[in-house]
Amino acid sequence: MLRPQQLASYALSSVLLCAASLAVDASAAQNAPLPVADHGYFYVGGQYQKDANGQQRMFGQMFVQYEIPQTVRHPYPIVMIHGTDQTGTNYLGTPDGRRGWADYFVAQGYTVYVVDQAGRGRSGQYPSAYGSYARGSALVDQQFYTAPERYNLWPQAHLHTQWPGGPGVVGNPTFDQFMASQVESMSNVPETEAINAAASAALLDRIGPAILLTHSQSGTIGWKIADERPKLVKAIVAVEPNGPTFYDPVFTGGNDWYHYNTAKAERPWGLTRVPLTYDPPVTDPAQLARVEQKKAEGPGLVRCWLQAEPAHQLPNLRNIPIAIVTSEASFRATYDQCTSDYLTQAGVPNTHIRLADVGVHGNAHMMMLEQNSDQIAGVIAGWLGKNSGGSNE
Repeated sequence: MLRPQQLASYALSSVLLCAASLAVDASAAQNAPLPVADHGYFYVGGQYQKDANGQQRMFGQMFVQYEIPQTVRHPYPIVMIHGTDQTGTNYLGTPDGRRGWADYFVAQGYTVYVVDQAGRGRSGQYPSAYGSYARGSALVDQQFYTAPERYNLWPQAHLHTQWPGGPGVVGNPTFDQFMASQVESMSNVPETEAINAAASAALLDRIGPAILLTHSQSGTIGWKIADERPKLVKAIVAVEPNGPTFYDPVFTGGNDWYHYNTAKAERPWGLTRVPLTYDPPVTDPAQLARVEQKKAEGPGLVRCWLQAEPAHQLPNLRNIPIAIVTSEASFRATYDQCTSDYLTQAGVPNTHIRLADVGVHGNAHMMMLEQNSDQIAGVIAGWLGKNSGGSNE
């Protein structure tokens, strides 16, 4: 019998082999006609509320765009959910004009659903119902998403090389395209999680069992959807999910490159801002006792906050295949292991794929937009091929 460490090594080796075989098709897929049988859109979720004038308005609805390949080769579709200040355009193309992950997976035979989160983009922005909105600046996006190598706020930042067309800064046409795609997000983040988890659950109720592919802010939404609809979530690919557990680190660069903001638990339910189902039951997040690791698991990593033992378990997530995907140069490379460790401690098996470990180098947080985005999609496709129910062929 293989030990857990051997199983992890075997799993990563399998992902690498599958990624290599899929990479052969990647460049050809960019130029080949896309084999689409049907495409369109619809809305899910939403309810009527009366405004201050007594008029009925709909709020909470979510826009969903879909593509169905001519030959569906996989039993479960992929639902792609974007992160903060983003919309579904993250998956529809790249700022230098290449096809995005949606087209990549359609070409691989997956039906794909791409959403605009409720309260954003084509789903509609309604401050009268959702409250105030906020939007990130070009400087913050450069520091954390597109040009971290220029600021070196965390140890891995200097490894970033993959932004298309040169450094991801103002004046680079690909960065300017990226900034043009940014939209305002609801300031109330817990409400954002709750509204979008409800709308996404309504999507699964409509389309049936599916794979969730989340990124960044939507990672917390993915955990909540799986908790609410465990039988309808057939796998989760959490691309650098919002974290780490409980508290946010503040990056400052230098030798003492981070500290935690412990004045407030940003994710009081461990993985999320909204309640999850724990065993033994948790009715107040204060019941989740928190302890910080005495020592980081390796260089360039933060000390994780985990549960004090004995840890409450997450029974609704334990039977769902889960992969956490982390790029080499991202700020998330410092702490995605905390999310993986927390899931493991809560009885939820998962695979943490560090892209550098499978030969994919130089990426930051917006990896689906970078030069080697198809190579990363190949890694994800390789893992899904072994963990999401196989194919229809």
